[in-house]
Amino acid sequence: MKPALTRRQQEVYDFLREQAADLHPSPSLEELCRAMDLNSRGSLHKHIRALVEAGLVEPMSRGRGIRLAAGADAPGHLPFLGYIAAGRPIEAVVDPREVEIPAWLRGARPCYVLEVRGESMVDEGILDGDRVVVESRDHARNGEIVVALVDDREATLKRIEQRPGKTVLHPANAAMAPLEFAPERVAVQGVVTGLLRSYR
Repeated sequence: MKPALTRRQQEVYDFLREQAADLHPSPSLEELCRAMDLNSRGSLHKHIRALVEAGLVEPMSRGRGIRLAAGADAPGHLPFLGYIAAGRPIEAVVDPREVEIPAWLRGARPCYVLEVRGESMVDEGILDGDRVVVESRDHARNGEIVVALVDDREATLKRIEQRPGKTVLHPANAAMAPLEFAPERVAVQGVVTGLLRSYR
């Protein structure tokens, strides 16, 4: 049974649950203060500490957002590693936040989350602004949608085809041409296992 909470503690807890349900990154204390329209960080810290003692929020640690505790209300946490091109390759952006992800979208190996930029995978239903769950792997089967690192510096989201002497990265957009590289120029960073989208 969930412990009794004050009105303000319940409001904070409900806000954290809404953030998790909408797949937003875990907020910092400062971000939560602004979102809850609170002037005092000290007051909010007391509410968070009460939620930690109630087993509803994980203990706070430096450099990490305020996260729901593992349990029935809280999906698992995965690192959000930035943005990935679904058009021409762009440089990957690292952002060490975390997002809450349902277990059924994750793979058996460690996973991470990337936000899609571009429209080259629209025919697969992967749209600009979507987030994809990626199982960390250095290999893939032909036909899988992968995070491919090109020349050790640029990441792109494509369907992979591996031929003798050639790796082809296929977009899912009839207006775009496949990208062809020598195999040694392409390193598989992971395989897509899930898709996240908010309609708000």
